[in-house]
Amino acid sequence: MRPVATGQFDTYLDCKFKFFYFPSRMGSSIMYTLACDPNWLLGPCVPASRNHLPSSEKGEVSVTDKEGEACSSSKTSGRKKKPYASFFGVDLSPDNLAVSMVYFVQGVLGLSRLAVSFYLKDDLHLDPAETAVVTGVSALPWLIKPLYGFISDSVPLFGYRRRSYLVLSGLLGALSWSLMASLVDDKYGAAFCILLGSLSVAFSDVVVDSMVVERARGESQSTSGSLQSLCWGSSAFGGIVSAYFSGSLVDAYGVRFVFGITALLPLITSAVAVLVKEKPTSRLTGGQNLALVGAGFYESSKQNIIQLLGAIRQPNIFLPTLFIFLWQATPHSESAMFYFTTNKLGFTPEFLGRVKLVTSVASLLGVGLYNGFLKKVPLRKIFLVTTIIGSALGMTQVILVTGLNRQFGISDEWFAVGDSLIITVLGQASFMPVLVLAARLCPAGMEATLFATLMSISNGGSVIGGLLGAGLTQLLGVTRDSFDNLAFLIVICNLSSLLPLPLLGLLPQDVPDTKPNENEDVAMKSN
Repeated sequence: MRPVATGQFDTYLDCKFKFFYFPSRMGSSIMYTLACDPNWLLGPCVPASRNHLPSSEKGEVSVTDKEGEACSSSKTSGRKKKPYASFFGVDLSPDNLAVSMVYFVQGVLGLSRLAVSFYLKDDLHLDPAETAVVTGVSALPWLIKPLYGFISDSVPLFGYRRRSYLVLSGLLGALSWSLMASLVDDKYGAAFCILLGSLSVAFSDVVVDSMVVERARGESQSTSGSLQSLCWGSSAFGGIVSAYFSGSLVDAYGVRFVFGITALLPLITSAVAVLVKEKPTSRLTGGQNLALVGAGFYESSKQNIIQLLGAIRQPNIFLPTLFIFLWQATPHSESAMFYFTTNKLGFTPEFLGRVKLVTSVASLLGVGLYNGFLKKVPLRKIFLVTTIIGSALGMTQVILVTGLNRQFGISDEWFAVGDSLIITVLGQASFMPVLVLAARLCPAGMEATLFATLMSISNGGSVIGGLLGAGLTQLLGVTRDSFDNLAFLIVICNLSSLLPLPLLGLLPQDVPDTKPNENEDVAMKSN
């Protein structure tokens, strides 16, 4: 069983946890922030941001390094001149406020998830298989996040590498949801607009992560951890706030209204970009600037791709990465379960919003479970035990589908809430080792780029799993009105999650931790 994550569909009872956050447990939704943003989750385990690219030559100082030093020095001098109020031990300077607000927006964008699910089902009349395909396509921007780092570092936009891209990301997100609220009326337009919204969040996520790393560089572990806590807390708060209202607003005003409200949220990202302190790059004439930027981007990308390929070819990196991909690439059935719970059981958007709230809080409990009891357990053992238990718990969906719970006097609603709570806690805890493993695989000097690549591969596995689930749904004849084979689909999906277990030997042998604080700050950027 995998964590129901990157993200996105909160459908009740997906057959197993997919931690790209496709579905989380009830009510499909489309993922806009990796449910789990690995670079964040590991804190001190990942010394550099996903888009902080290492210098290609020894002794070379990258532009990002210079910017980081400038930010650090200006931040220090700013404290001396004018003290700021603090929160989570972090000075609420304009820079830090901008960073926390961007993460808040990422969390609160969950407001539209249920609206998207109901729009695809009720307005466009898509079948579960078609909905799963639309969801998979919309997640594609999360598979190429290292590219955004290359672009942001190498191609200044209007003289800025951070500020201008935040403005652009916010405008792109507002455009995508405005189109959803007004003009879109077919599945192709919906898939395109949702993909644009996903691209907006993924790009801004890379940019803001680079800002966090720049500000953390040279600081103590305590200060760095406090900054991460502020940002993660902002995202989690936004996600929890939007969880309940995501359903009640759909019930009261309809999906188009929710899309219109969602279109206003990315503008916050554009607005707070003015708070970012960043020195503009040197300005040249248009032709010179374009030529130099193009050459620099090509050379930087070429060197980093060569380094990445060389690192991934190493058996100690390639084999564990292959296991993570296969572990994520098994099919799941969240779209089919969403249709069943809404069309057959009559679950309303408001109720699904309440379940979303429960699972959002449960995901935090899962992170606490890992931090408190599992972080010193060997990775192989965690993968083995959580996968087996998760597969068994996933079978409880069959109870709901067949109605056995009502024979024991348990209503469908209470069974759904309880099952979602338990599975989400276990799912979140079981995904933490993936992040720890990815961080440990990264060699010195390539931490950020390789980590982002590993997580993109993991997300790619989740997308493949969603598409395989869509194929099985179509093959078994599960539609918006026919659920005769749904129980069989659930059994297949849960048993398939056991298939990667014979490959546990691909994982590195566990060694005792020599750094007691290495994994202390594992935290989850919850949706």
